[in-house]
Amino acid sequence: MAWKKFPYHDVAYAYDAAGLKRAWKRLHAGDAEALPKAPALLDAWIAFHAGEFERAVHEGLELGIDGYAVANKASAIYAHYLESATERKQALFQAVAARCEQQQAGQPHNASGFYWHAYALGRYAQHISVMKALAEGIGGKIRSSLDATLKLAPRHADAHIALGTYHAEIVEKVGALVAGLTYGASRTESIRHFRSALELNPGSAIARVEYANALLMLEGERKADDATALYREAAASEPHDAMERLDVELAKAALEE
Repeated sequence: MAWKKFPYHDVAYAYDAAGLKRAWKRLHAGDAEALPKAPALLDAWIAFHAGEFERAVHEGLELGIDGYAVANKASAIYAHYLESATERKQALFQAVAARCEQQQAGQPHNASGFYWHAYALGRYAQHISVMKALAEGIGGKIRSSLDATLKLAPRHADAHIALGTYHAEIVEKVGALVAGLTYGASRTESIRHFRSALELNPGSAIARVEYANALLMLEGERKADDATALYREAAASEPHDAMERLDVELAKAALEE
């Protein structure tokens, strides 16, 4: 099946090797990914940041386990934002999770193998329903991988975002009491993780979008104004690559709903 094209082509997202190296710290403030030394791996990341997700996956996989981080990120971001076919979307998330399990075994000190495992399972769970995912034990796997991510990379802002969402979704679905007693989830922890994410990556649009979503899950209309303010901040952000542009467009869409 053909991959959809990134719909917001912008020359500003087309980095050369030198430009990407200069922008790396800013672009990867969320995932704490290390700047690659291998030119072929850097090329795969150039494709990712430009929105050439299919090429990023292909080039990453050609490099074996060392290319799994870029391949998994490109697959997951494409699946979440651009793929419209549910079965295809779920298959991509499952493939990412499977590769991550291989990466965890082969590179146990690489945080990306744990983070993208959690991300892929989390997005997959959202498509089969959070309650079904909890019943199948997926929630525990997500939590375990996110905890491992932060143990390996304490400044991994995106892992804090994911944990903030994890806590909020469980509290919303099963209630505060059961969430706390059965899953160790709480409103307080959700908010704490989002605040940590924004401290680590103040310019993150997706942190604001997911924080706003969490506030609405946890508090409903009582936090509608706060959520709207977060969506507006995210929508006003200046994107520096394709993924950030998709985050900004997501915020704009939320404001229109």
